[in-house]
Amino acid sequence: MVLYFTKMHGLGNDFIVVDATAAPFALNQQQIQRLAQRQTGVGFDQLLVVEPSDHEHAEFRYRIFNADGGEVEHCGNGARCFARFVRDRGMTDSDDIAVSTSNGLITLRVQPDGQTTVSMGVPTFEPAQVPFVAERRAHSYRLDLGKCEREVGVVAIGNPHAVSWVDDVQTCDIAATGPMIETHPRFPNRVNAGYAQILNRSSIRLRVFERGVGETLACGTGACAAVVVGIAQGKLDNEVEVDVELPGGNLRVNWAGEGEQVHMTGPSETVFEGKAEL
Repeated sequence: MVLYFTKMHGLGNDFIVVDATAAPFALNQQQIQRLAQRQTGVGFDQLLVVEPSDHEHAEFRYRIFNADGGEVEHCGNGARCFARFVRDRGMTDSDDIAVSTSNGLITLRVQPDGQTTVSMGVPTFEPAQVPFVAERRAHSYRLDLGKCEREVGVVAIGNPHAVSWVDDVQTCDIAATGPMIETHPRFPNRVNAGYAQILNRSSIRLRVFERGVGETLACGTGACAAVVVGIAQGKLDNEVEVDVELPGGNLRVNWAGEGEQVHMTGPSETVFEGKAEL
């Protein structure tokens, strides 16, 4: 079996994109894991799949698999790459591309400067919908990590996130506590762990330990989660776009407040075309 793919990245969060509009996507978890290996495979954080639409109001179906082979609900950096992929290959000429995901419809808007704005959906703070084990909704929760505790804001934006506020993202303990938060028993489906530093009321720095991947250079849903939690807790303004500085570059996020869509804008790049024999 020969797999044809396109290698892409959004601020260093890297992907391979597979066109499965003509033939069904058929890779299993072990094959995805082998491809994701950076020393012996292609190397990527996530594998993105373009499929025929399964919804009357969508042009395509969008699926995401992490490097560990597990399928996940959403990926903001991947969504921007998805939009560039289908536009560059002539699969659509739409500026506003509606795609269906496991969590419903999202819209990808290609801007005149080539960047893409993604409507990421309406965030939810309800513990059962994240999912997160808690008796009631709160602005923040204390997680017992054994030798220490960490206070987190919890939100779902297509996938689950736990956001911690730190004094300095460069010196925070992401390598030690990231895996502990990801697999904490209060998150039945695991969680993405974000570490955010406030620069001012419209600017933050962020590092993210992604579920099933590890720390990445950028995380689109993680950037949205940090901004949403910051606004909900009164730490950030909701009247302007918030600039999110990630190791791989910057994203812009805006959220008007409870019940409203989150919008994220950023770049995407094609690296190379390739094929792999499986």
